[in-house]
Amino acid sequence: MRIAVCIKQVPDTQEVKIDFDAGVIVKTGVPLIVNPFDEYAIEEAVRIKEQGDAHVTALTVGPPAADEALRTALAMGCDGAALLSDPLFENGDTWATAVILAKAIAKTGPVNLVFFGKQTFDGDTGAVAPRVAALLGLPVLTFVARIVELDRVNGKIKVERLLEDGRETVTSSLPTVISVIKEINEPRYPSLMGMRKAKKIDVPTWDAAALGLSAPEIAPFARIGKLYRPPTREQGEILRGEACDAASTLAAKLVDGKVI
Repeated sequence: MRIAVCIKQVPDTQEVKIDFDAGVIVKTGVPLIVNPFDEYAIEEAVRIKEQGDAHVTALTVGPPAADEALRTALAMGCDGAALLSDPLFENGDTWATAVILAKAIAKTGPVNLVFFGKQTFDGDTGAVAPRVAALLGLPVLTFVARIVELDRVNGKIKVERLLEDGRETVTSSLPTVISVIKEINEPRYPSLMGMRKAKKIDVPTWDAAALGLSAPEIAPFARIGKLYRPPTREQGEILRGEACDAASTLAAKLVDGKVI
């Protein structure tokens, strides 16, 4: 069984900085981490590997520094990795990212499962996994909270999805794309031995030429036109005193303001 895990390096959630004039998220000089939701995807892929014969490859789109995110995935138990990096890939939208990842997944060879975290902390769209599935012509299972059964022999997988109004159990044929939520597992910490081994593993860099991509194929459909701070809200008023008096005062203010 072959498994691909698509991850992303993002700014530490407590250190996100935005250049409102340039309209970009600032990553230079900011601590970078593996997208937290992607850690659950890595963990689930590695657990499947530990339950039987499987090979797990981690993939990420990003600058050379994103190699560190791949090293973390390797230290957690992935067998191989590839960095998808090229100046043409910079400032891409979710469509461009999906095209790049789909090409890279195909380049790794036939896969049975493709794992994603449900969304990234910086983009927060959750759109890449379904788009990759569409590009590869595969079914997609989103918001997966538990893998109920993985039938390697018959090429089937049964999962439990967490929805807004409940849960549902779905069965899909393999290969399939899966995006997971944090309820699915508890990610392991990379061991010291794993970190040492990860540093020695050769991580290739695949650019646009290696993936057979041209600039028009990954031209973004969406661009950020403007980033701006929301207007500052005026400080509210706290009504004090007895409940009946406060209620009367509030009702009078709502009438004066033509709210009611």
